[in-house]
Amino acid sequence: MAKKATDKKNDNIIKKALHGRVLSSDFFLRHWKAVLTVMVMLLVFITNRYQCLTRMEEIRKLEQTLEVIETERIRERSTYMSRIRESSMQELVDTMNLHLKIQDQPPYKLQN
Repeated sequence: MAKKATDKKNDNIIKKALHGRVLSSDFFLRHWKAVLTVMVMLLVFITNRYQCLTRMEEIRKLEQTLEVIETERIRERSTYMSRIRESSMQELVDTMNLHLKIQDQPPYKLQN
């Protein structure tokens, strides 16, 4: 008996779905506030998700740019520090009158 009732209930739902009677216009008239609220919430969710994805993409691009700039800064700082050391050493040598100069060519090995 219980099986027949559930089969008949399922049969009614399937028939209603096939004939388009599950969500009739009467349903929307009775529950228009809830339907409107659900629609607004869906639109807010979709908008929020889109904004989140676009901001995440922008953050990724900015992090890559920051990494490149940081590498460039380190390279420039290294160049600057080597020039400062070299010039300060040259000044020190000049004040001591040692008559030493910076080599124009790199050193090379003499072979026997």
